[in-house]
Amino acid sequence: MTALLLVFAYGNPSRGDDALGPQLFDLLAESRAQHPEWPDFELVTDFQLQVEHATDLEGRDLVLFIDASVSCPTPFLFSHLQPARDARYTTHEMSPQAVLHVYEQVYRKPAPPSFLLSVRGENFDLGEPLSPAAVENRDAALALLVQLCSQPHLEAWKNCLI
Repeated sequence: MTALLLVFAYGNPSRGDDALGPQLFDLLAESRAQHPEWPDFELVTDFQLQVEHATDLEGRDLVLFIDASVSCPTPFLFSHLQPARDARYTTHEMSPQAVLHVYEQVYRKPAPPSFLLSVRGENFDLGEPLSPAAVENRDAALALLVQLCSQPHLEAWKNCLI
């Protein structure tokens, strides 16, 4: 059976603060193990979003993408997504909005309600650990993730929008 909530964390663990998504993936998995009362959800991680990830959305009621951002406010931005054709010329790397758009093109139905948790990063250099600021932002984002995953309902999530 497909879990109704999909949490998709992405980023490159070898590129400094780009590891925010994968680290939040790991921390959320640990939190879920400590909270068996939470509703079921699926965790997926990858280095970047690709066209094939549209298939992961099938059968979901809610989708949450998690990524590092150099341009969002500190500590994070939680936003509601709408499908949109990606302006990039390749499907090698895609935005969450483009994945939703591909889903709608392939399945010929609306994409599930989807959100993006952008966590502020400062340093994306190869081989660097998380910056001290990113660690603080990650921990603040984890608190929101715990709240979201304990109540995976569209209206509850809309109340968390910044």
